[in-house]
Amino acid sequence: MLGKLYARWMYRWETDLTTRDTNRIVRPVEWGFDWLEEFARSQSFPFSAAADDAEAERRMLRLNDFILRHRAEFFAYQTPSDFVLEERHPQLFPTNVRPETLKQDARVRRRAAQGKLPKAEFLRFTSPVRTPYPENDLVNARWFPAPAEKMAGKPKQAIIVMPHWNADAFSHNALCSVFNRFGISALRLSKPYHDIRRPAELARADYAVSANVGRTIASCRQAVVDIRCCIDWLQQQGYQQFGILGTSLGSCYAFLAAALDSRIRITAFNHASMSFGDVVWTGQSTRHIRAAFEGIGMNHQRLRDVWACISPAQYMDQFAANPRKILLVHATYDLTFLREYSQQVIENFRRRGIDFVSKVLPCGHYTTGETPYKFMDGWYIGSFVYSAFKQAR
Repeated sequence: MLGKLYARWMYRWETDLTTRDTNRIVRPVEWGFDWLEEFARSQSFPFSAAADDAEAERRMLRLNDFILRHRAEFFAYQTPSDFVLEERHPQLFPTNVRPETLKQDARVRRRAAQGKLPKAEFLRFTSPVRTPYPENDLVNARWFPAPAEKMAGKPKQAIIVMPHWNADAFSHNALCSVFNRFGISALRLSKPYHDIRRPAELARADYAVSANVGRTIASCRQAVVDIRCCIDWLQQQGYQQFGILGTSLGSCYAFLAAALDSRIRITAFNHASMSFGDVVWTGQSTRHIRAAFEGIGMNHQRLRDVWACISPAQYMDQFAANPRKILLVHATYDLTFLREYSQQVIENFRRRGIDFVSKVLPCGHYTTGETPYKFMDGWYIGSFVYSAFKQAR
């Protein structure tokens, strides 16, 4: 009885949190072949316009299959030559218009103008994957170097931190500071179309995941390449051991990057799923995107198929090819990454004999960021990262 009451309370709280933002927009479905045209033509993939949605869907399925067969080329890149550390006042870059968020943003701006907000260092470089948006193509990663005394006598270790979809620029910064206490440096990477990379026309990071199929794939490609570029920079600074933490959408990007880059040996996935389309179709926070696809007669399975090339399920064998320290965190009452999809990840790991640590939060997706659950999540992640890097030495 008590368990049922707790579940109802949690589902109600989770629903309240996922519906409080009023600036989600149902955008029309676009197939977005133009976002993938350069790669397709460079690989001699037959490319032409589609007459209708049915033909466009068939061509997108063929392109997905082609990308998966040529994944090394799809995620290939040249290391940027314009890495630079930039010092500036941090900004919040909110993605909602709730009064408390706007007050926080105003407070941050006021403190910066008064000189009361310390400046921070940010790694900037031009992404090898280009888009029509110059601000998005200038990669941004807040740099949290570990104190020299904490790194003394040890290999230089660093972790890439990938926050959730529509995260503001302060999200996950506290975790980075925790990692510093362990002697682990951190790069908190702004995902494509997020915070300072967000085009002026957007109030949210809508172009990262949307009803534009090709643009969503291209955004994932850019995020994975940007992660690998960050590791290139860290290596140039003398770092030797690398990990990655991904939350929600960030966990998908982190998983693909780890599968494709053997340098990443410590991985923490905070809410994960096997299929990109599963989350978009069933998640509370993507109902506006599902509505767009339902408008043209799409169903769950077909959406899974058109985003197969950015789904972790297709990269599982590649991920398993290298030994890693792995943490999987999921939530019992998650209405965004449904529990059954997180369990599919666990089952796939077990079936392949992959060693991992699994932790379960007694909350939902959005409530993970609320007290007391955020402290539980932070403890799971922090203790795992500390232990994994300690063993890596």
